[in-house]
Parts: sequence; C-alpha cells; structure tokens
Amino acid sequence: MQGKVTLEQNAMAPVYVGIDVCKAWLDVHIHPNGHEFRVPNGTPGFKQLRLALGLHEVAGIVTEATGKYHRAAFDVLHAADYPVAVVNPARARWFAKAKGWDEKTDRIDARMLALMAAEIKPAVTVPASKNMEELQELTRARQHAVDDRTALTNQLGETKGKVLGKELKRRLTHLEGHIERLEAEIARLIAADPGLARRQAILTSIPGVGKVAATWLLIGLPELGACSARAAAKLAGLAPIVHESGQMAGQRHIRGGRGDVRRGIYMAALTATRYNPDLKAFHERLLGKGKVYKVAITGVMRKLVVLANTLLTADRLWQPEAPKMA
Repeated sequence: MQGKVTLEQNAMAPVYVGIDVCKAWLDVHIHPNGHEFRVPNGTPGFKQLRLALGLHEVAGIVTEATGKYHRAAFDVLHAADYPVAVVNPARARWFAKAKGWDEKTDRIDARMLALMAAEIKPAVTVPASKNMEELQELTRARQHAVDDRTALTNQLGETKGKVLGKELKRRLTHLEGHIERLEAEIARLIAADPGLARRQAILTSIPGVGKVAATWLLIGLPELGACSARAAAKLAGLAPIVHESGQMAGQRHIRGGRGDVRRGIYMAALTATRYNPDLKAFHERLLGKGKVYKVAITGVMRKLVVLANTLLTADRLWQPEAPKMA
C-alpha cells in the first residue's frame, strides 16, 4: 500500500472510494486524501481492502459493472454495510470525458470513480438474491449456447464434406441437450419462487411474450412494477433521447440501457406485431407514418416494456380490454 493514514486524517470529513476491477486485482483510490493501493481480486485482497477502509468514514463507494469480476468484492463490501454503487462502464466513461480525462489506466479509472462517488453520488446498488444471480448466469449461458447453435447451423449449411458435416451435427446434438437442461433449470428456479412465478405468469399473459422474453425481463429489469413507465423504458435503453439545440431539432435515438434486455425481447416484439392486436395496430400506424422498420419495431419493444411495467404494478394478467376504473 502507498501512503499512510494518520489519526488526524481519520477524523476528517467522510471519504469516497473508487474501485477499478479486473480479473487479477482491484485498484482502489480514496478521495479526497489521494490514498491509493492495489490488492488481489480474491479473499486475501478483500481482507486487506476491509482493513484499509476501516480506517475511514466511507460515505460512498463506486465500482464498474465488469461481468463476474466485480461480484465477489461487491458482496463482501455490501455484507460489511458499505454503500456501494455499481455503475455502467459507459456512464463512468462519460463522466471521465466531462472531466477532460482522455488517459485511461487502472489507477486513473479508480481515481475517476472516487470523484464520481463524491460529485454525483450514484444510487446504492441493491444486491440480487442468490436465486436471481443463478438465474442471471443460467439465462446468459443459455443465450451463449443459442448463439453457438446458430453459428454451427450456419456453418453446417455451407459445409460440403461428410466428415465435417457429421462432426457439426454431433456438436449440434450436444448443444441441443445443453440448452434443454439450462431451460429446465431456469424453469425450476422460477417455479420454486412464488414471487417470480407470479411475475412470469403476468408477463407471459401478454400476447407475443414467451418464457424466454419473460425471463429476460425478470432478470434484466427487476425494477419493473416499482418504477414509472418512462423509467422502465429508459432502463431498457428504449426511451428516445432528445437531440435539440437552438432552432435545430435532430432525430431522437435510443442509447445506453440494458442491451441484453433489448436483445431478449426483440423476438417478442416481432411476434407481438402479428398476434397482439394493440401492438400490431401501433406498429402498422408507425409504418404508415413513414417510420423505417427499425424505428417501428423499437417502438413496439418500448410499448412492451411499458405494458409489462403497468401489469406488474397492478399485479394483474393482460386482458384484451383494460379493466375500467371504479
């Protein structure tokens, strides 16, 4: 570790901490005293981290979402009652650019995250339950397997050799079994949780939303049912972003949000344009106004998310006609 924390420093104002995470280590920066150090990303390093943070009154910690690499450190810090915010890396990069930081190293990123904690104070991240974490891993593993199956199927369609064709078919058969087992375990975990099972039943009651799309909404947008329609669309990255300046009115585009969710509900939106009367009419209306297909289908995806949020808020199944208020 670098530097030394004195009793006088410990008695000063609360500090903010930035933690840059990679597979091997954690780079830590404490603001405003500038204390920085690196520890292994594992149990020994977590002990060192807790000892170092225990010398301060920590007002906030910010780290980036880095797939599986940040989870163990996040769990340890949350269990120790530290206020930790896990932010989207793109948001952290925008903050760095706003500060005029073009350089990017682990130490610089840790310092930037500490400043972000002090100046923006992102909302504390609530940890997912163990059941939800397992569902997230299984669902993403299923998606990877489906992507592999698509790639192999395409390769098989272009293959002329008999030996390679047999090998590809063998791998496809193995993948099919792998996907089936993952889907069975996902279904078992959801059925074992009454809350998730009820939410899934509500989501799959919407014409066009099958179990796969419903699962992506369950694991990717757990806030559904507890936020506004605008917030739901924004979380999914489906809210149009205004681009205006002076007399210039540019096109609105979606940006950011949770890409896995958008990908997961894309097929549901396609199905809804055929079998959901309201969304079919909405889709056709957009096309009739001259909207390009991509814009129209994005509009349907946004409507699906908003509808899901509305039904989960009311805790009711979809109906052809919305119930009348008393």
